[in-house]
Amino acid sequence: MLSATEEDLQENWQIRMREDETNIAEKEIHTTVDEPKESIVQSKDKGRVRGDILYTVDEVPRWYLCVVLGIQQYLMMLGSTVACSYLLTPKLCIPESDPARGYITSTIFFVSGLGTLIQSTFGTRLPIIQGPSFIFLAPIFAILSLPQWKCPSEEEMLSATEEEVQEIWQIRMREIQGAIIVASIFEMVIGLTGVIGIMLQWLTPLVIVPTIALIGLSFFEEAASTASKNWGIAIITIFLLVLFSQYLGNINIPGCSYSRERGWKIKQIPFFKLFPVLLTIVTAWVICFILTAAGALRSTNSARTDLHVQTMYSSPWFRFPYPGQWGLPTVRIGAVLGMFAGMLASVLESVGDYYACARLACAPTPPPSAINRGIFAEGISCIISGIWGSGGAMTSYSQNIGAIGITKVASRRVFQYSAVAMMIFAVLGKFGAFLNTIPEPIIGGIICVMLAMVTGAGISNVQFIDLHSSRNIFILGLSLFMGIAIPKWFNGHPGTIDIGNNVANQLITVILSTSVFVGGLIAFVLDNSIPGTDEERGLMKWREQGLEHNESEGDQWTLSSPSTYDLSFGMNVIKRYKIFKYIPISPTYDQNIFYGNVRSLLKKIKPQKDNNRNID
Repeated sequence: MLSATEEDLQENWQIRMREDETNIAEKEIHTTVDEPKESIVQSKDKGRVRGDILYTVDEVPRWYLCVVLGIQQYLMMLGSTVACSYLLTPKLCIPESDPARGYITSTIFFVSGLGTLIQSTFGTRLPIIQGPSFIFLAPIFAILSLPQWKCPSEEEMLSATEEEVQEIWQIRMREIQGAIIVASIFEMVIGLTGVIGIMLQWLTPLVIVPTIALIGLSFFEEAASTASKNWGIAIITIFLLVLFSQYLGNINIPGCSYSRERGWKIKQIPFFKLFPVLLTIVTAWVICFILTAAGALRSTNSARTDLHVQTMYSSPWFRFPYPGQWGLPTVRIGAVLGMFAGMLASVLESVGDYYACARLACAPTPPPSAINRGIFAEGISCIISGIWGSGGAMTSYSQNIGAIGITKVASRRVFQYSAVAMMIFAVLGKFGAFLNTIPEPIIGGIICVMLAMVTGAGISNVQFIDLHSSRNIFILGLSLFMGIAIPKWFNGHPGTIDIGNNVANQLITVILSTSVFVGGLIAFVLDNSIPGTDEERGLMKWREQGLEHNESEGDQWTLSSPSTYDLSFGMNVIKRYKIFKYIPISPTYDQNIFYGNVRSLLKKIKPQKDNNRNID
């Protein structure tokens, strides 16, 4: 045992060591521009120093920097958002030349902006972009694959009037809207009651792997179908995206950088790593334009850039998306439960994104109250998305979170400016129509790569489990295989379920046609029922990873204060009254007090029951 003096000396030595490391890091920041190896993406494996982040979560850059950096974040989510729109609109039976495709794209951007404002202002208050998720496309496609939602033939669509064509896709949109709204209410309840903390105890790595991986695997047909419109252009698009994001990702080009200490200066910028999707779309688009102008493509080839130009002329300059623009949403229990499965997968993804964002932004670990409030805010955003009729639901965008590690800008205000930019561009009707003119094979190539990344992200969680265990291999293989096989069979055999009740038929069909639900449910039941040690199931490494985020408030790598997660208003009232400690979404919420009181209440009730039995 050390004496008090020795302990003091040791503590002082450790403090000096940390100060020396910080001073060294600060000196590295002020190196001259002539040093060729300096890059704004350099970071230390052990943590981040203050110079590694230009603007922390609570800091506010000048307004013109907020505008530029906010538009950059908007451009980074452009590819995923447009891809979701391209996958959804054909399933809604919207003709390719219909301006409604542009209207839906604009609506998606508008509600994404609203969701981002809600999340960054009232939710976790972390710099997180909200946008449409591929996760929700699985249950949406399962719903739209039901016999009553089968698209009319091409002859029927051509002979229908404009009002009839409009009603054909809007009635399907209203079905999706109702399912999203009701399922999102459950997501709000999960956040409001703090149930997410209980749920995470049962959602193990073996459950998460098939749940996330099947999001990408279940869309291989849709991705291949879109790319097959012109495989040549789709392969070129895939090649360009791989080139920019992987091979050229570490190549920097000279650019301007700003710091408060030294002002503007020339610095190496990872341009290809910042905008791989945008560069890919623009480059492939230019190639298609050249081929179109040279007459190398037939008049009906989907790679032509002039196929949907007419939609730009028929679209208004300004169009403001509004609630209920497609009519009153309809609700069916089968569609709601199918969407509920997608919502659970989205909650899992978002919780992981919160921790990743805090880590990259050098912010304190999100407390349970911030996690609960984030899921609660995401539920509100999904309800808004359903009311506005975007055709999808909101979730956290991982690619924008990853961009924080590249741009070194984690300012909350920048992301709020980005949200405003989304809403402004969404009001420009011509802009939505312009995005709709991107050739389908280009989007098909982008979708192939993005879905592959989603699949890889899900499979990467096998690092936590013991792959030498036959138990784990059995659960993993069965959940993945049956998660693809059962929905595939039901999609190819509509009307198979017939138990004498139409509502029950639809409910069972939608559930068994949703890969995420089938695979996730099989893994959930097997992993929580088949005997296995915590180490074998991956729970030990899973918990260790969570402990890595539990940094102390005085941690030298944490640049923001714990007040980062406080609301921007009403904190004096919240801190004054103890009742807010029992509210899961309150910044002062104490999870230990809440669960401790619940356990005490249960213990009091149990002896009473035992006494009643003795009296009997």
